[in-house]
Amino acid sequence: MSEFKFACPFCGQHINADASASGKQLECPTCFQRIVAPQAPVGGDPKLILSASKLSSARSTPFGTDSDLAAGKGRSRSLKASLTPVVLLAGTAGIAFVLWHNELTSLANGLAERATGPAPIEKAPNAFQSPHPIPTGVSWSLNLTNAPMPNGQVVGSIHGQGFLCERATLKAGRLSLRQGLATPPDLGITVSLGVRSPEDLSGKMVIVTPNAPLPGPRVVLRWRDDQQEPVTEHVHAGYAMKLIFGAIANDRIRGRIFIALPDEQKSFAAGTFDAEIVKSPQPLAGK
Repeated sequence: MSEFKFACPFCGQHINADASASGKQLECPTCFQRIVAPQAPVGGDPKLILSASKLSSARSTPFGTDSDLAAGKGRSRSLKASLTPVVLLAGTAGIAFVLWHNELTSLANGLAERATGPAPIEKAPNAFQSPHPIPTGVSWSLNLTNAPMPNGQVVGSIHGQGFLCERATLKAGRLSLRQGLATPPDLGITVSLGVRSPEDLSGKMVIVTPNAPLPGPRVVLRWRDDQQEPVTEHVHAGYAMKLIFGAIANDRIRGRIFIALPDEQKSFAAGTFDAEIVKSPQPLAGK
């Protein structure tokens, strides 16, 4: 089979090939470029040097060349990148709209309930406000070691209201310290001492600690609620009290007291009292 020569269109390298290579794709042994071998000369002159043609890199497809497809992909990526913020913005706006719509719906429902529902019940104002402040020189404490016992009138706090003893009585072994002249009082503390005669208390001291054994003196707290109704609370243990009685004179007995109760409002009272001894009526003879 006859050979012929042709030159590489990229680097000019002379390449020997036989006639069977005519029109076929080859690789230049020097620059490694893909080329198409020319047609072998009819005369078969081996000295005639032909030139190969360059192989087209763009392949034709039903949708265009490879370069067209690459450019299309690039434009698609660019379009996606540009549309991403728009999609995110649209999604955020949709969420905001839903939240705003729900808020408006809730507000509208609340207004409708107020318009159609029963009128709100207003709390009655506190019917009783103590005219006396809670003292600052005396405070609540369950420790009797340094319990204050002022020389002035008994003062304190009962159920969160400032307390001032306006009347003190001792009747049937019960010492009552009360604020207000009505019965029952506006505020008050009653200590049941369990004695039959006032003389049993003259010159005596009564001390009760929070862990004292039962039974002990029973304490009753008295106050008025927001509806002007009297309220009582009985305390049997867990309180601290120091009570000192003096001598009896002219149906009265003087004394000093410090008492702190374990109620939620931490009621307490301390000071000096001058209690009227109220004698219980004697039963009639023959009854």
